[in-house]
Amino acid sequence: MNRLDYPDPQKVRTNWLDLNGKWDFFLDKKNESASREPLSLSVFNQQIVVPYSYTFKKSGLAIDDYCPVVWYHRSFKLDKQPGKHYLLHFEAVDYQCDIWLNDNLVFHHQGGHTPFAVDVTDWVENDNDLTLKVIDNNDPTQPIGKQSWHDDNFLCWYTRTIGIWQSVWLEETGATYLTNFILKPDIHNAALNIDAYANTNSSANLSVTVSYKGRKIVEGSASFKNGRARLSMDVSDEKAAFRLYYWTVNDPQLYDVDLKVTDDHGESDTVSSYFGMRNIETANRKIYLNREELYLKLVLNQGYYPDAGLTGTAADFKGDIQKMQAMGFNGNRIHEKVESNKMLYLCDKLGFICTAEIPSTFEFSQKSTQNIDTELNTFVQKHINHPAVLAYVIMNESWGVNEIANNAAEQTYVDSVYYRIKAMDDTRLISSNDGWEQVKTDLCTAHDYDTNTEVIKKRYADLGAVTNGSPSLSNGRRLFCKGYEGQQVPFLLSEFGGVAYEKEHRSDSWGYGDRLASKEDVLKTMSALIKQVMAIDFCCGFCYTQTSDVEQEVNGLLDHNHDYKFDPKEIRAIVTSNRQYGLQVN
Repeated sequence: MNRLDYPDPQKVRTNWLDLNGKWDFFLDKKNESASREPLSLSVFNQQIVVPYSYTFKKSGLAIDDYCPVVWYHRSFKLDKQPGKHYLLHFEAVDYQCDIWLNDNLVFHHQGGHTPFAVDVTDWVENDNDLTLKVIDNNDPTQPIGKQSWHDDNFLCWYTRTIGIWQSVWLEETGATYLTNFILKPDIHNAALNIDAYANTNSSANLSVTVSYKGRKIVEGSASFKNGRARLSMDVSDEKAAFRLYYWTVNDPQLYDVDLKVTDDHGESDTVSSYFGMRNIETANRKIYLNREELYLKLVLNQGYYPDAGLTGTAADFKGDIQKMQAMGFNGNRIHEKVESNKMLYLCDKLGFICTAEIPSTFEFSQKSTQNIDTELNTFVQKHINHPAVLAYVIMNESWGVNEIANNAAEQTYVDSVYYRIKAMDDTRLISSNDGWEQVKTDLCTAHDYDTNTEVIKKRYADLGAVTNGSPSLSNGRRLFCKGYEGQQVPFLLSEFGGVAYEKEHRSDSWGYGDRLASKEDVLKTMSALIKQVMAIDFCCGFCYTQTSDVEQEVNGLLDHNHDYKFDPKEIRAIVTSNRQYGLQVN
């Protein structure tokens, strides 16, 4: 099976049923069923294409009216087998939902960005009716990222996403099955450390086979104890140039791994996955990938797609990555969005660095922190096995923690999230409050949209002045909160540029800096900016804004249809003119 055929290429099972496509749909403007009962099928008066929000054309509806309560229904057939279990998966539903299967309330979920699964074995039949009620109030205490919480779009906030917006599918397993597993590479000992979890504490065994390009490297096994099995495997190979097949941006080599669960009745579950042998660390204010210095050349990727909003296809993701690579970038900052499993897989497969960012709330309160906490564990688990994920971003520009510079409670909360993520995943870096007013962090990041290169040159001439002050006059915020200035961490200009360009200027469109009239002037400005940023001696990377135009914002390197605005060879010549490390493969 092609991994991209499966909704989660990191965790492939053989027997599954795709539940995307046409569903019955109802905009419940009066919240007609406030009780937790499914609606009568006669009420469903429209159809929607899942997994698109009704606010976008690809859903088949493109309705502008905001409705915080929506309903979904579909029927599906299943050849239910005795002794088997059935897992109903939702990759993302914004924001909270009740799920009924055959008139049984089987689950309530809260959190609009992270995946969840429900064991529906006790309720599934050969002929099935599946109903969802989704509530999305677009409350500023919810993690909403770039979704506008006003009636209309404004500045850099865009059309709302409501309801099911990522894949839905059903899997068949045996009675004992894997609920989660962590694949932690250790390049210093040529080892893969596996931490696997089962749905039951019953007696069971885990068998693991690691291979590379179809050739077996090593096998191992461990018993489950209290639903958990752990083992370490030597994945070195004499055929590899340096004992290991390393994952790098120029040569993203991936191992395959098959995990098999057996219980008293025999083989119960098999999952096919993969991993990359890579290590990320910092030293002397620099970033290292597999002990080699890495200079980040990222592009800000907001992940909005034509007529689809936040919901992309595998073709969309692959096209964007290949275009960004053709322009010379080695990664993307996935911004204010938890991206699809398929996008993460393609970053792994194509050797394109990415970040994992918690979508922002826009208010600090017990409710907002609880809402973030609800998704935090699953957020980390979604990204933990992806070698392309370099860093987690907790907050962005103090959104949702607006008073963090002087509010000890907000500082303590962001610190707590930093340490909780580290406790779950110590293999990656963390940016605590990207852009300014940082607390405990692994990266010092600045956002600066000044387009005057001489100003940029003077502003970033001295590291001490930068890290102890407010380098960007566009916001006037200190890079670190008081008491946090002494951290010896790498410096990144993690947002800059944003030069606007469109063939025909619209009155409602915008970008950063002065609007330039010609494509030649835009390229000249971009070239001067990027080259000046790369000339900052103590800077270990940048993130240019941005991949594509998004609704009213037209500062993309690609247009709204994700087609090139500029000759990619010209952009590549700029981006690759300096700070190139390692063997370059074109």
